[in-house]
Amino acid sequence: MERKMILCHGSQNIIHTPTYGRGNRYNDYGLGFYCTESVELAKEWACTETNSGYANAYDFDAEGLSILNLQNGEYNILNWLAILLENRVFHTSAGIAEEGREYLLSEFLPKYRSFDVMIGYRADDSYFSFANAFLNNTLSLRQLEKAMTLGKLGEQVVLRSKNAFERISFREALVAEKEIYYPRKNSRDTKARDAYRAERGSRRAADEIYLVDILREEWDSHDARLRRNVSE
Repeated sequence: MERKMILCHGSQNIIHTPTYGRGNRYNDYGLGFYCTESVELAKEWACTETNSGYANAYDFDAEGLSILNLQNGEYNILNWLAILLENRVFHTSAGIAEEGREYLLSEFLPKYRSFDVMIGYRADDSYFSFANAFLNNTLSLRQLEKAMTLGKLGEQVVLRSKNAFERISFREALVAEKEIYYPRKNSRDTKARDAYRAERGSRRAADEIYLVDILREEWDSHDARLRRNVSE
């Protein structure tokens, strides 16, 4: 991650000064200001079916800030899922899903709350459904990892601390026309879901790992088998 960059935030509004402490605490990584380095993705995220929006662009200087990058090789896909479990609302049935949730939070949740900035997958509706399927033991570990690359739904940069908010300054707001960017958003999500369904319909290897296997064998975040499965 470059220490000086341009970040974009998709919104229905022009936001000159992001306010620390405001927003939805049930987002992927908790309370924070959610951005992307891609202006095109920000425009997609800004639009609804009925309303256009804005890609708010900012200069950001991360020099001296602590940064947790979930995609730098130090972390695995279950670290990401554990953070998601702590912040997002999952609908789980009794039994394996609830037991799995508690186990993942216990064994795979990184100490992320002290970081100024976080970088990682963005859990759009399709990504969230993939995570939920794994939690309910209907998607394998390999399929979950592969699903995260489908459709190129985007990487987000999240400002979490007061220090980080003090390093961002407004550049401009670019109009995101709903007639252009909402269909693009839908197309990206549809491609991810289609690729996911194709993967689900393919023949499964005999050695596929599911959540129940991780529970039974008591994996932890340092398990070499996990790193091997995630990296393949």
